[in-house]
Amino acid sequence: MPIKAIIYDLDNTVYPVSAIGDKLFGPLFDLIAESGQHNDSIDDIKKAIMRTPFRLVAQRNNFSDALTASGIALQEELEYGEAIDTFEDYAEIKNIPAARYLVTTGFAKMQHSKIKQMGIAGDFEEIHVVDPTKTSKKEVFAGILARHNYQPEEVLVVGDDPESEIAAAKALGIPTVLYDKNSMHPPEEADHAISHFKDLKTIFDNR
Repeated sequence: MPIKAIIYDLDNTVYPVSAIGDKLFGPLFDLIAESGQHNDSIDDIKKAIMRTPFRLVAQRNNFSDALTASGIALQEELEYGEAIDTFEDYAEIKNIPAARYLVTTGFAKMQHSKIKQMGIAGDFEEIHVVDPTKTSKKEVFAGILARHNYQPEEVLVVGDDPESEIAAAKALGIPTVLYDKNSMHPPEEADHAISHFKDLKTIFDNR
């Protein structure tokens, strides 16, 4: 069945978080380091925060309730004000004649500021910033399908995280594409695995 729509993740799918991580998360990194309340090395925690929702990092590292709450409060006000470069292959997605949706988990001000600094808002039919205390990517994906009358097999979900957008798509029967720039995950964790968006066009053409 032809693909009518593609849902994309943002962080580490459209752009590399590592390129802005120290500037964006500097106050948060300082807060965690000064607290001393962490199981892992601060460098490992920094890497985790650039790839994983903060609440999950806090849980895995046994942050106190107070530190977790302080970290959340800080991030709710963080914005990024400098230009952000997308991955070099991002433009390839515009060669695929399917409706595009952007779904990202995170803090609203932070995520919208990054989208603004990349100048990509006009590339998508809809943009959703998921607050995990209120909803989930699975629910947002299901809403997109329902509003636009898509069957699951008419959609692709593309992202870098097998535990987040890939898992949510699988739960709904939506075909998945793992975008894995640095070969961090086994390719079998999704229906397809790519390291360059030119290969997404091949997947689209062969559906």
